[in-house]
Amino acid sequence: QLQVVESGGGLVQPGGSLRLSCAASGWTLDYYAIGWFRQAPGKEREGVSCISGVDGSTAYADSVKGRFTISRDNVKNTVYLQMISLKPEDTAVYYCAVRPMRIHFRDKCGSPGNFDYWGQGIQVTVSS
Repeated sequence: QLQVVESGGGLVQPGGSLRLSCAASGWTLDYYAIGWFRQAPGKEREGVSCISGVDGSTAYADSVKGRFTISRDNVKNTVYLQMISLKPEDTAVYYCAVRPMRIHFRDKCGSPGNFDYWGQGIQVTVSS
């Protein structure tokens, strides 16, 4: 019954914007850490951005700093990833993942293996 569902992906032109949403059901966000990961064909799964459930600390991949912003709404039990100035190299399947631990992010998201629950993924394509 535990579910995590991504939405908001699609096709956008270079320089455009998208807002991804990650909605959790069957549990509440509460203290959970939430991460956005992405994977392009033939490439490793990469931590894009993460947010703590207890102290608001965030983490970003170097490639998205200054362009992506992660936030959370505990009332709606939803985490958002606002993406601006999108580039073709941002094209990937984006996954929302949950780590049900009290985590302080000091720099990066860390290994995908640290996250226990995953959404099905949503395609983001940046192309003219």
